[in-house]
Amino acid sequence: MSDTETVPQRPRLPVAPPAATPAASATELAQLPPDRYVNRELSWLDFNARVLALAEAESEPLLERAKFLAIFASNLDEFYMVRVAGLKRRAEAGLSVRSADGLSPTEQLGLIAARAQDLAVQHARVFLDQVRPAMSAEGIEIIGWHDLDPDERLRMSGYFQDQVFPVLTPLAVDPAHPFPYISGLSLNLAVTVRDSDTGGEHFARVKVPDNVDRFVRVRRPGTEPGSRPGYEAARTDSEGALGTTRAFLPMEDLIAAHLDQLFPGMDVVEHHSFRITRNADFEVDEDRDEDLLQALERELARRRFGSPVRLEVSDDMTEHMLDLLLRELDVDPADVIQVPGLLDLSCLWQVYGVDRPLLKDAPYVPATPAAFGERETPRNVFAALREGDVLVHHPYDSFSTSVQRFIEQAAADPQVLAIKQTLYRTSGDSPIVNALIDAAEAGKQVVALVEIKARFDEQANIKWARQLEQAGVHVVYGLIGLKTHCKTCLVVRREGATIRRYCHIGTGNYNPKTARLYEDIGLLTAAPEIGADLTDLFNSLTGYSRKANYRNLLVAPSSVRTGIIERVRRETELAAQGLPARIRLKCNSIVDEQIIDSLYRASQAGVPVQIVVRGICGLRPGVPGMSENIEVRSILGRYLEHSRVLHFQAQDEFWIGSADMMHRNLDRRVEVMAQVKDPKLRDRLTEMFDSALYPSTRCWVLQADGSWQASPLPEDGIDQVRDHQEFLMRLRRPDQP
Repeated sequence: MSDTETVPQRPRLPVAPPAATPAASATELAQLPPDRYVNRELSWLDFNARVLALAEAESEPLLERAKFLAIFASNLDEFYMVRVAGLKRRAEAGLSVRSADGLSPTEQLGLIAARAQDLAVQHARVFLDQVRPAMSAEGIEIIGWHDLDPDERLRMSGYFQDQVFPVLTPLAVDPAHPFPYISGLSLNLAVTVRDSDTGGEHFARVKVPDNVDRFVRVRRPGTEPGSRPGYEAARTDSEGALGTTRAFLPMEDLIAAHLDQLFPGMDVVEHHSFRITRNADFEVDEDRDEDLLQALERELARRRFGSPVRLEVSDDMTEHMLDLLLRELDVDPADVIQVPGLLDLSCLWQVYGVDRPLLKDAPYVPATPAAFGERETPRNVFAALREGDVLVHHPYDSFSTSVQRFIEQAAADPQVLAIKQTLYRTSGDSPIVNALIDAAEAGKQVVALVEIKARFDEQANIKWARQLEQAGVHVVYGLIGLKTHCKTCLVVRREGATIRRYCHIGTGNYNPKTARLYEDIGLLTAAPEIGADLTDLFNSLTGYSRKANYRNLLVAPSSVRTGIIERVRRETELAAQGLPARIRLKCNSIVDEQIIDSLYRASQAGVPVQIVVRGICGLRPGVPGMSENIEVRSILGRYLEHSRVLHFQAQDEFWIGSADMMHRNLDRRVEVMAQVKDPKLRDRLTEMFDSALYPSTRCWVLQADGSWQASPLPEDGIDQVRDHQEFLMRLRRPDQP
């Protein structure tokens, strides 16, 4: 495509109809108490507290503990930008809609503020009192300016003059200089300076540059082989020699030590760190007669100007300076979080990059599914799938030698006529995107549904959409009013006089990087009925098809919720007939009231319900007369548990897919759940559930009052606690230590 050519305007697609699930009867609802739900926002904060517990656990490798501190910080940022922002918007608009547990937006905000402050202090204390001293003992030091000796200060001053000073822009606040705009998540120094002649005091803001590393690495003479006195920005360190010292100086400390150079002739009275979080939750107006890509780019530009939802300040900030920030930033005092020590510990990802393998989890090399041969002697994927379905369980099974190979072989195979794929999130250097481009350039028909509304990946997905279009890929954005969240790929191949369809349906994104960190499941199949269903699905996503019912799939927003509730009801009926019934469910979050109520009714009928949930759970287990047959566990560890799997024992059905039990997934997204029918593949899913639910498996157990309890406890008398993820690693690769 030449520079002068323009991308044609895409046709407006019809608005998808809302999902409709019959409400429970008045009699059924009367059998359930009104206080049967846990608040979803507080449940999410409990999830992040479990992440923090991993940072506290001395059984975890030291740098992994630092990583969990960084993850906690990033999680909380996003929670405020989206969830708290939404609650504040509703509260300010005077909307009185209450949550499922009966709380108003204002009441929820009050509870969130108190819990978040407690967690922020706990987070800081884990770093200051546990992780930081432990790292220091291992020769990895995070130091302050006061910890440097005179020679080190001299070298750091030289670095400041050469590399930092030129990019700083101190902004004064006075009648001629209005209070500057503070961008979201930026780290800043609030400074008070005094005129030595008049004695007048003035406020100034200095932004810590966000285009350089947060830490400056201080090289200490003689501590590292071949090192020389000097400094450098923190980076991934490949030396890794034991016994050496790596010292990291926060950039804000370096700037604070040289404020006199930014304000010559003035006396620096005080300085304190602060950080603002802004509303990043926005909606694209899809009813306007304009290109969706352009509309989204306009909204992304507005995101940086969102209203403040949180102000983080160092806990030594004076009351006078805090009052000034509250006034100028228009922040409610209830939205202030006071933090001991460093702000924004997501910076610990830089320290995690130090090459100290003994302080991290041991490397794990995923297995290649036996059906696809060895890494060195790969087998043709299509020949393997003609022999039977293949289940892949990442990261225990390799993504690159299974799903990625499937798409790359399709792109290179001259017999492949078409590839159709959904892309919700992918990596920056995605081999999946490259394979689709190669396929299009080879003359294949390639359709990519790129979800450009994937939160916080919008800019990256816009880039991929344009790159794919330029290569000749047919790029579409799906249905108006819905996000396309399903993980599906359809390959159409000519085999003699026959056209055969090959499919992948998964629970995780087509992202080779996160596939090494996220636990996900995928089904690769040549089953004709699945191929026919995916063909119908893509026709709905790219054209005007209004198909709502599928042969072997559940598809949101039309049939996922109804399909799950119907199967819960059927399991209850089969239990009443004397069949051994049980419901097992694994997901990221469960908050949908209709599904929760169906599980309560199953429990009341005596059906055991076992739930493994990573994050939010709005269900109360173990309540007599309501949920005494329900058990809820949460497993967190080395990998992020991300798969969604359903098992209905009496019906002998297993389902996997992209949908969580949440309103947005079931009503406002295109999601796909597929049934796994092959007995050998179902055995693997049974094995996964059995391991996660084993009595000695390390986990957290949800109590009837909504609190989480670590399990097993010492008094349980269990000699050896099992790690679910380590068990699955050993199972797939017994040859690895």
